Amino acid sequence: MVDSLYDHSAVEEKWQSFWATNQLFQHSEKKGEAVNNPLYLLFAFAYPSGSGLHVGHVESKTALDIIARYNRMQGRDVFFPVGWDAFGLPAENYAIKTGTPPAETTSAAITTFRRQIQRLGISYDWGNELATNHPEYYRWTQWLFAQLYSKGLAYQGTGLVNWCPSCQTVLANEQVVEGACERCGTEVTQKQMKQWYFKITQYRDELISGLDSVDWPEPTKQQQLHWIGKSEGVTYAQKVKDLDLEISAYDSVPQTFMAQTFAVIAPESPLLEQLIIGTEHEEPVKKFVTEFQKRKVQNRFKIDTEVEGIFTGRYVENPFGTGDLPIWVATFVIAEYGSGFVNCSAHDERDFAFAKKYGIPLRPVMFPADESEAKRVRGLEYCYHHAPEGVLESPQEFSGRSWGDARSDMIKYIESKGFGTHSSQYRLRDWLISRQRYWGTPIPVIYDPTGEPHLVEDSALPWTLPTDVDFKPTGESPLVSSKEF
Repeated sequence: MVDSLYDHSAVEEKWQSFWATNQLFQHSEKKGEAVNNPLYLLFAFAYPSGSGLHVGHVESKTALDIIARYNRMQGRDVFFPVGWDAFGLPAENYAIKTGTPPAETTSAAITTFRRQIQRLGISYDWGNELATNHPEYYRWTQWLFAQLYSKGLAYQGTGLVNWCPSCQTVLANEQVVEGACERCGTEVTQKQMKQWYFKITQYRDELISGLDSVDWPEPTKQQQLHWIGKSEGVTYAQKVKDLDLEISAYDSVPQTFMAQTFAVIAPESPLLEQLIIGTEHEEPVKKFVTEFQKRKVQNRFKIDTEVEGIFTGRYVENPFGTGDLPIWVATFVIAEYGSGFVNCSAHDERDFAFAKKYGIPLRPVMFPADESEAKRVRGLEYCYHHAPEGVLESPQEFSGRSWGDARSDMIKYIESKGFGTHSSQYRLRDWLISRQRYWGTPIPVIYDPTGEPHLVEDSALPWTLPTDVDFKPTGESPLVSSKEF
């Protein structure tokens, strides 16, 4: 019985040696040849960490390998290449910690992964192996960037980043542990820095209409719609009192615009400094914003439920004839949504809670039909909002009409009075793609002595990542230190 036991080690070694000698599954792309019902299988490139494969890799690779083998047995020509997601933060962090160039640690990790996967018998086409840190691979990443840049779809802008003042580097969210840098323990701050973006917002309406033609479950489509977050409403152009400054404010619920009694601005808004500079409110507001950002980085602030703020000392001129609106900094305002500036009223729950907390006057203009409930709303006992059956009292032209029915006519009315214009707003933001780090594809843009950017010519690609760098953080991209680059 012992002699007849299956010796898996011997069997695997015998047949894997046979596969390697005969190059089974290798170079299967059949360039220029007739193919039989071809199938292209591509597994998500694994990140080659120094610790080697884990069981999740084994499970998912085995599943796709079964599909590859089954289809080959059905007579199909299967192309099943293998690749490595070789650039990235973990390799760079390890390099900073140990002083070992990330190219060396990544190469060693790939060797380990390759040996383990081959030992598993996954029928990859090793003749078509690639890694994202190979120049002949990332030349096409750079080429794609150049196409987007030429069409105005790749651009530079400023954005808030997590910043470690000790390591002098940008940190990903996962590198911030309880508000501190995971590497050195220094308290993390937020900082405006120049970044590269892809202009995905240019396709937001196509992303919405395209959902009609994809075979996705309805809940998934709804998640996509929520992520894009389109809403229609009115944008008001408002002058700041005693300043040569105009700020636009988006209103998704214009039916109750006559109820607006104050305005709020996001703590991160670049307009905030213009409002407070040189005033008695400058230092208190700056202190408030700094403390808020600190709590936000430390995940000690629930932006969806907590409402905090501070008065800026400024007002916007109100064209509605109901009085100028005091401008407050409010933690629930998102800087990237619209202009980061919102007019507030008694008919929004967060606005209502904020006004109650800070003693800001409220003026409801919509009420339930039930007189006893209407009395409670007039007494500001609770926030009456988003009620299609709610009865409007103001403006006079709409008195007695329901909130739900009046929407489109109210937008036309606001436009006819010159108060604002019909507009759409989206939650979707452009995709921030850059970091001030070394171990990644160099963006193929160079700068002339005046600082003007120029694309690297296609004929010069790949624009290779230099090796003569000090990849320890200095506050600038490590590429700045490269004489070769």
